Amino acid sequence: MSVRYPRPLRPGDRIGVTSPSSGVPKELRERLEVAIRRVEARGYEVVLGSCMDGSGHVSASAAERAREFISMMTDPGIRAVVPPWGGETAIDLLPLLDWQRLRDAEPTWLVGYSDMSVLMTPMTLLTGIATVHGNNLMDTPYRAPEGLLSWLDIVSAPQGRPFTQIPPDRHRASGWDDYRLHPGASEFTLDTPGRWTRLDSGGDGGVGVGAEGLEVEGRLIGGCTEILCNLTGTGYLDTSAFARAEAPEGLLVYVEAVDGDAFAICRNLHGMRMAGFFDRANAVIVGRTSAPDGASLTQHEAVLDALGPLNVPIIADVECGHVPPYLPLVNGARARLVLTPTRSEITQTLD
Repeated sequence: MSVRYPRPLRPGDRIGVTSPSSGVPKELRERLEVAIRRVEARGYEVVLGSCMDGSGHVSASAAERAREFISMMTDPGIRAVVPPWGGETAIDLLPLLDWQRLRDAEPTWLVGYSDMSVLMTPMTLLTGIATVHGNNLMDTPYRAPEGLLSWLDIVSAPQGRPFTQIPPDRHRASGWDDYRLHPGASEFTLDTPGRWTRLDSGGDGGVGVGAEGLEVEGRLIGGCTEILCNLTGTGYLDTSAFARAEAPEGLLVYVEAVDGDAFAICRNLHGMRMAGFFDRANAVIVGRTSAPDGASLTQHEAVLDALGPLNVPIIADVECGHVPPYLPLVNGARARLVLTPTRSEITQTLD
């Protein structure tokens, strides 16, 4: 198996929209329409699936969601599949998916994050097909800040040409846009300064960048901590086998927390480490989070407590999580991360 990249999208290509997890409530359908129009404005045709019901925590039965997901991912006329957003229990699709059929099909871009990690990360690990973590359809109307890209930029990028993303050093510290009141929201509210932070002892006392800085490379793999921790020890999350086959030089493993408090995240990461998820990591990238600290344990301390024994660089507060803005990462891509007192960037190459 080798990493396979779907061909770059061209105007006229079709993009499938389905909800493997949560659908869209009626009061948020206007936002969905705004997002679809934004995709269409880039020259693509949108195919809206039937698994979109937002009245409950899932859009349809597991069988229906699995069937529509497989149908879109293996349809040669659909070049990318993107959900409106994540949800809670897409894990129930995993035993229902025909993984051999997915391997045999022409690669199709799969985009998403949050609960979609439970499908995207195994997709790359089991089939070798690259997936894009970092945006969902409902985020698409937002303009990417200077230095960052949207998923639409990445799925249309020429294969083999490196692209670099540089964080804006500002993020949204609290709150969110109410799509019921503002369905056309397109500008991120970035109200708080903040840079990437090196947590391990290779930094400045474990809390800064370090005078010499850092440059580290590897293939990207990762996703949402609270989602992926439920797959540890299963055949769906064997990063070591993937590294042996596709990244003998090692991995850049990224994780990010949604809303679990520091104690829960600490436990989750300990379990993932003991199950071998980080065994081939050259470095660990940790997404910025608004999840709460514990009374005696911060989110940064939770990461260090669990992952410090790896003795690899740990770079936190990267824009690859639930806190706007969003820095998309391609599972399976070769990447180089640079962090110095004056420079923060990550370069990905689809080869």
